[in-house]
Amino acid sequence: MTVAVGKPAPDFTMPTDGGGSVSLKDLKGKKVVLYFYPKDDTPGCTKEACGFRDAMPDFSGLDAVIIGVSRDSVAKHDKFKTKYELPFTLASDENGKTSEAYGTWVEKSMYGKKYMGMERATFLIDEAGVLRNEWRKVKVPGHVEAVLEAVKAG
Repeated sequence: MTVAVGKPAPDFTMPTDGGGSVSLKDLKGKKVVLYFYPKDDTPGCTKEACGFRDAMPDFSGLDAVIIGVSRDSVAKHDKFKTKYELPFTLASDENGKTSEAYGTWVEKSMYGKKYMGMERATFLIDEAGVLRNEWRKVKVPGHVEAVLEAVKAG
């Protein structure tokens, strides 16, 4: 399945921090900010998570749900969430199905070595489950503000 703005977003069900689970179908009626990030408790990912944390009142006021997704385990998510007091759901995509469905598990390159890894990307899904916006190869500075503006724009 390819992800395309204006088309239904791929459904997902993933385990979450705190021993729960989250499914797109259960979030119908709410805007969903689904953001993929490489790894818990690393500098860029922490900055991005804390940005969403700090803007949480603005997103909540717009009836938007934030879900952070990485391939880290639920146990790592629990530690990350507690350490930074993150008020939103962290979903564990250990099997890679959701990141593959959204095209965020990609070939990366560092110091000339190629490897598979998580692309930092964010998807805005509307109340009916339709993809309304996507941000690929996200740079953290200014990103949360851009997503918030898109949620406000409807």
